[in-house]
Amino acid sequence: MGRREISMTPAAAEAARLLGLQIRLARHDKRWSAAELADRAGVSQRTVLSIEAGKPTPSIGNVLNVAALAGVELFAMSDPLELALARRRAEDRLALLPALVRKLDDKDDDGDYDF
Repeated sequence: MGRREISMTPAAAEAARLLGLQIRLARHDKRWSAAELADRAGVSQRTVLSIEAGKPTPSIGNVLNVAALAGVELFAMSDPLELALARRRAEDRLALLPALVRKLDDKDDDGDYDF
């Protein structure tokens, strides 16, 4: 059985292409070949080229590793401490949310939705 095709929303596809282009530009600025970046990231050259092409198949871990190694600023923050603080703020916010989200039933007795 082959790999299932990954369907992306237009916004997600555009973001993947943009990140791929940023990685390629950063790699060229460092004067690294795709093979050199792949070696540093511990992935194949094909994976690096797939990431740079904005393909949806590389794992998120590989994409973020390659981006960080190339020097692409993630989440508009280049300082690791700043990233950690942003992650902590997000975790604190999530801690305030209820543990379960219950879907509300907006149907009337007759089965029609009430808006």
